[in-house]
Amino acid sequence: MTDNAPFADQETLLELYAGTHPVNNQPIFEKVLATPLQNRGDFRLLKSPLFVRGVAALDSINLNVDSHGRFIVVERGGSLSIRVFLREPNEALEMQLTAEIEKLAGCLDIKTERALVYSIHFGVGFSSIEQLMGKWVNGEAASWNYGNVYDPDSGEALNWWQDLLKA
Repeated sequence: MTDNAPFADQETLLELYAGTHPVNNQPIFEKVLATPLQNRGDFRLLKSPLFVRGVAALDSINLNVDSHGRFIVVERGGSLSIRVFLREPNEALEMQLTAEIEKLAGCLDIKTERALVYSIHFGVGFSSIEQLMGKWVNGEAASWNYGNVYDPDSGEALNWWQDLLKA
């Protein structure tokens, strides 16, 4: 990852486009913590978002100045975004799952009453992550998915990690 962040101490909230509301067709935006990079309009995400798909913590993005909240990924930071959706608030599950993720050098980025978002380096391995999530997230009390592994429109794997494996 290129470290051209002279403003790394300047955190800001970006409003990123997260999709369209299914009932009223209004655009939905999510505020995401980031830091500006050297190139105008470029930012590094500091946390993985809950609703914005296709990106995770440490990814560098460029905001489209002509379209509010739209962006392109400039560079991948190597983090996987793991989103957990709880049917009911479950502090015990959150505490145990967070402890297990932290053992793999991951971190909890967002915690709400019914959702958790974790960032973890892809090098941990998909099978390790899926085994861990299968153990703690059973589908009845909660469900989970990756926030930046599949294309939000087509559902196809993004495969961005293949380039990082070659580096």
